[in-house]
Amino acid sequence: MVHKSNRIRMNKSLAANFIQISRDFNEGANVASEYEYYNAAGVLIVHAAIALADALTIKLGGVKCKGDNHYEILGLLKDLSPAEAQRNSALNQLEAIISHKNAVSYSGDVYDKRDIDQLWKHLERFKSWAMTLLK
Repeated sequence: MVHKSNRIRMNKSLAANFIQISRDFNEGANVASEYEYYNAAGVLIVHAAIALADALTIKLGGVKCKGDNHYEILGLLKDLSPAEAQRNSALNQLEAIISHKNAVSYSGDVYDKRDIDQLWKHLERFKSWAMTLLK
């Protein structure tokens, strides 16, 4: 059964653009982290993961979630990606990243290196799975 979400149709060729956007956010997070701008790094890691998830939904289904509820992409990815053991783990990693979006951006929480190292781990695990599907 397909989960309902706010989505828009996208040409599947645009998946490559979102992969590049994810890489740009990832590189920006590296730079921010080097200068110990940990909240900035956290925001960029979150957006790197979301852009990569968008690349997947575009490539697999020609659709992209729209709106402010980033959790909707989890259901969409579950609907569009092949059922395999790695999928659930990867989606758990993405969910962990998304759960930081408001905290790192708006809550007043000050992130430190340990927080960013954890976000990097989540991103690398999600990215490993995502890139196998994007090849």
